Amino acid sequence: MDSYKEEFSAEEQKEFFAIWKVRFEKNMNRHKDLDWTGVQEKLDAHPEKVRSLVAMEKTGGEPDVVGYDQKTGEYIFYDCSPESPKGRRSLCYDLEAHKSRKEFKPENNVIDVAADMGIELLTEEEYQYLQQMGKFDTKTSSWIKTPANIRELGGAVFCDRRYETVFVYHNGAESYYAARGFRGSLRV
Repeated sequence: MDSYKEEFSAEEQKEFFAIWKVRFEKNMNRHKDLDWTGVQEKLDAHPEKVRSLVAMEKTGGEPDVVGYDQKTGEYIFYDCSPESPKGRRSLCYDLEAHKSRKEFKPENNVIDVAADMGIELLTEEEYQYLQQMGKFDTKTSSWIKTPANIRELGGAVFCDRRYETVFVYHNGAESYYAARGFRGSLRV
């Protein structure tokens, strides 16, 4: 996918809404006490956010509501695919890391792809919260938002779940692997 802001028809939008509604209803443990009607109303009022959700869906993220922020009145979506989204793997961490590679450069970087999609990278706390709702990244790993002090030293942080435990690791920001992608969040 060259751009994450591809156009889609009204019919395609209806199909995406149907997918999201079914996912929402099948996974009520992720959003107890919330109903789809409120989510639908918010999405209808924010077409730019729908575009971001479509990008999350098309890249394999399986976005779903994981909470509601009472202060802002926003629904919070995370990528809830069992493994790191397939359409967002083999990426180094950021543009600086991408430029630093002398050979075998990946196609892109996590920070720019997330920005193009209009989503935020999960933080460590958000990743841990997601893992309370199921078992994610048992065969893959996902880059997470890296603290500035680690990034300034050339590193970046990623997480996965192995041995019934969520691990937080580090790697050089310029590294990339076929089994490492990233998960995003979106507020609507």
